[in-house]
Amino acid sequence: MSVVSADVLPGGALAVEDAPPGAAELGPRARLWPSMAAVYRAQLSRARVARIPLLFVATFQSVGIMILMRGVVDGGGEAEAVVAGSSVLVVAFVALNLLAQYFGQLRASGGLDHYATLPVPPAAVVLGAAGAYASFTVPGTVVTAVFGSVLFGLPMTHLWVLVAVIPLAGAALAGLGAALGLLAPRPELATLLGQLGMSAALLLGVLPADRMPGAVRFARDLLPSTYGVEAFARTFGPHPDWAFVLGDLAVCGAVGVVSLAVATWAYRRAAVR
Repeated sequence: MSVVSADVLPGGALAVEDAPPGAAELGPRARLWPSMAAVYRAQLSRARVARIPLLFVATFQSVGIMILMRGVVDGGGEAEAVVAGSSVLVVAFVALNLLAQYFGQLRASGGLDHYATLPVPPAAVVLGAAGAYASFTVPGTVVTAVFGSVLFGLPMTHLWVLVAVIPLAGAALAGLGAALGLLAPRPELATLLGQLGMSAALLLGVLPADRMPGAVRFARDLLPSTYGVEAFARTFGPHPDWAFVLGDLAVCGAVGVVSLAVATWAYRRAAVR
């Protein structure tokens, strides 16, 4: 029997080591926030190298859509919807589509086994990867919003609201993308689901809601990115109704919490298989 120093035990209390001779001592499990920060930095470094060409594709795609819509949309509320939807589409392309592919490939290649051997909480892996992919969308989203505002003659006074729209919409879409990638039985299916999700964000987020049938509007309300689009679009007017903007952002944030929780559950489920 030996005494372990108080400075190496949780709570600082003295304890008695009763483990049998030869038993290995396990190190303390890493805490959530430091673990998440480490995963975030690692994923962001990896994304900078591997995802920059795809970010150009996402931005070019959104800019091209706005140029095409310029021929059929004159201005007003429809132009605001097109610019807001195209900007959030960059987030959907990276945070939903690419993250679904990443986790689908990670599961198929056995990469989850590597994370499972590390003393980090499952939530840290999901939140760190989701945060990195969502952060990676910032340059393309800002460029798209500025270009669209100039193209349609919209004011840029309240573009600062993207500081809230990007992380909240990114969290909702990244959680959904991670869950799709982790729950898909094959990486090809994860890629397909990610593409379908991005297509839904394109069709339901960029096109003006006033021109959609009732059933399509209902489907639009179920899409997490819709509330980020609505919040951003409401800020283009001379006197935005900030109560509605905050309400849309709150819904987007709540959906983000739920989707990330589902993604964490899906990670635990996939890691034990």
